[in-house]
Amino acid sequence: MLRATVVVEERDEEQEDEGEEELRDGGVPFYVNRGGLPVDEETWERMWRHVARIHPNGEDLGKRIRGATDLPKIPIPSVPTYQPTTTVPQRLEAIQKYIRELQYNHTGTQFFEIKKSRPLTALMDIAKEMTREALPIKCLEAVILGIYLTNNMPGVERFPLSFKSQFSGNTFHHIVLGVHSGGRFGALGMSRREDLMFKPLELRTLMDLVQDYEGAYRGYWHTLRKVKIGQYVSHDPHSVEQIEWKHSVLDVDKLSKEELRKELERHTRDMRLKIGKPAPPSPTKDRRNSMGSPLRGQSSPIRRISRVERRPSGDKKDQKTSGDMNGYQIRV
Repeated sequence: MLRATVVVEERDEEQEDEGEEELRDGGVPFYVNRGGLPVDEETWERMWRHVARIHPNGEDLGKRIRGATDLPKIPIPSVPTYQPTTTVPQRLEAIQKYIRELQYNHTGTQFFEIKKSRPLTALMDIAKEMTREALPIKCLEAVILGIYLTNNMPGVERFPLSFKSQFSGNTFHHIVLGVHSGGRFGALGMSRREDLMFKPLELRTLMDLVQDYEGAYRGYWHTLRKVKIGQYVSHDPHSVEQIEWKHSVLDVDKLSKEELRKELERHTRDMRLKIGKPAPPSPTKDRRNSMGSPLRGQSSPIRRISRVERRPSGDKKDQKTSGDMNGYQIRV
């Protein structure tokens, strides 16, 4: 168990950026479907083997489901539509309702491969696939879907907001899509925990938003170690920009409340400055077609560029905390 936790620490950055065949969240492994949809037989069988390992009575559960002939038909959620008079908070609530109706993916196999280094246009292709397939999703998929569903809301700025927490010696990662509109902050997302995903567009500052999540983590006896905040994401679905996931990296447990507030105010100013900067031109239609989509089993043709400059606070290497490594894990 201790060995598994060390692996999580050493591979933390690599997993977040590109992912591996077997990833871990809180020491519990999960897989990523890299073959596109429909799921190929090898991935399908691996998923059920994994279900048998990680779920209580998983083997019997798998046999009952796979052998059943009268499984209920699952309704497919409808992508939200709005009247011109629908307010921004109401639209965000409708989007969150849609994300929630897709349900959290408890299978241990992530159905959609999200490579953070891909251009925005390729990630939007994946989001379209999510709406067509209507499969359960995890938190990173929900962020991409949230961006896609808010692209036609120019008055709403979106930015990635990710968290690193610890419980009983294990490390957990989570991400949501922060939103800013009309001088208020909120968030869209997916989680096992209701208070670690959606936040209504009611919070006055970025500090208020981060503290809201920190309080939720405390409610599950998790210690919030690090917060990573990206820049505003382009509203152009054909943009070849990469999402800037980690403009600010804040070691929350090493900063005083006042230091954290100043860092978050500085980041808010940085985000506002980006609004006035022109985005690089979108590719022509022919070029977009030549870029291809990662959805149907194709490997990504996009070569990763160097990381953008980030502003860390404190030392990069986290202090490992001791804990009961064999104890019960509260997953978030």
